Amino acid sequence: MFNKILIANRGEIAVRIIRACKEMGITSVAIFSDADRHALHVKKADESYFVGDDPLKGYLNAHRIVNIAVTARCDAIHPGYGFLSENPELAAICAKRGIKFIGPESSIIHKMGDKIQARKAMIEAGVPVTPGSDGNINSVEEAQSLANQIGYPVMLKATNGGGGRGIRRCDNDKELVSNYDRVISEATKAFGNPELFMEKCVVSPKHIEVQILADSHGNAIHLYERDCSIQRRNQKLIEIAPSPQLSNEQRDYIGSLAVKAAKAVNYENAGTVEFLLDQDDNFYFMEMNTRLQVEHTITESITGIDIVQEQIRIAFGHQLRFKQDDVNFRGFAIEFRINAEDPKQEFLPSFGKITRYYAAGGPGVRTDASIYTGYVIPPYYDSMCAKLTVWALTWQDVVQRGKRALDDLIIYGVKTTIPYYLEILNNENFKEGEFDTSFVTSHPELTDFNDELPPDVIAAAISAAIAAHEGM
Repeated sequence: MFNKILIANRGEIAVRIIRACKEMGITSVAIFSDADRHALHVKKADESYFVGDDPLKGYLNAHRIVNIAVTARCDAIHPGYGFLSENPELAAICAKRGIKFIGPESSIIHKMGDKIQARKAMIEAGVPVTPGSDGNINSVEEAQSLANQIGYPVMLKATNGGGGRGIRRCDNDKELVSNYDRVISEATKAFGNPELFMEKCVVSPKHIEVQILADSHGNAIHLYERDCSIQRRNQKLIEIAPSPQLSNEQRDYIGSLAVKAAKAVNYENAGTVEFLLDQDDNFYFMEMNTRLQVEHTITESITGIDIVQEQIRIAFGHQLRFKQDDVNFRGFAIEFRINAEDPKQEFLPSFGKITRYYAAGGPGVRTDASIYTGYVIPPYYDSMCAKLTVWALTWQDVVQRGKRALDDLIIYGVKTTIPYYLEILNNENFKEGEFDTSFVTSHPELTDFNDELPPDVIAAAISAAIAAHEGM
């Protein structure tokens, strides 16, 4: 097994990978920017190295990160998610320098990161895709012509897009014309590639994704699906495994599609195949994420399989320890992305000092976080500061456990999405397991919650103020 792994990331996912390394007896190496000198992942790792004053550039400098790994005598690099996790350059540099990249090969990352190439590969493999362009769209006139052929609404998408960026819905010619240049601009700024393509818009679909594992010996399995339909502006908020909205027949079908997709491109390591399920129960391939997902925790909860440890074993060259028949799921799990945002102010980021933090606990509760009391959330990164995962045997029980755990989770000093999630859990549609990607926009009333501080917190703040004044 590897002796030392560098984690090319920060925050809660870096902490998550460090914990997996500790359980496997592997030395962990963290990297940090000036803004992250006091971050939890730096405190948890066995070794840590500075990557520069700039809060972002250090985490995005593939050559510098690999140089650190070589200097620290690391065997491998785990990219986590975000940053360079789906950047083929990092995987390619690792290969040249003799460092194992814990993920697929550079060529596969490039192929599946290019949405046009990915569509072509899926069509050749017999995986259903939505109607759309065969390649890059070169002009707004070409876009208009195709949109009128396949019918509005359509989606303009950046070829190398991801994370909800570089994507716009167009309901008519006028919107297509106005959005065309916007998508090109977003794609160029965010991904360095102005190319875009078009797909038929599946109206109010369910967003279903399948976790897969594949080794270098030709074995590939799925770990069932996750329902990611609760999202805002194409950004996931709540994820569920398995989906309470699928039949067993649908579950088996979409799992087989995901494995077929992985084998078609000779995929290796952990990955996620994402689908849209339309109102007529048709599945369509959307994209493949060639990395660990934020929401991997709920799959671990229902299957008992540690996905990060499996990633490390696969990267080392081991065969999968499980065959498809060995993989079963039990109960339901929900993951809440605890974002430092103010739902009442259009989810405006709320960075600052954590004045009070208590993690949720109890049966079936898992908290993945990068914060602690006194930690200052920097304004340079994603607003997610913690992930709360709950598990229970039935859908009704996991909803109730989610309420209790969200109430247990105490974060003061910044606004968070916790009260908004409590409103969602009290919504009748959600409790019945009936929702799609239009859920958030169709329930604007959910932001109308009471966010007054509890009396004990107010009393503690007053006491602290009095004590401070008397000590002057």
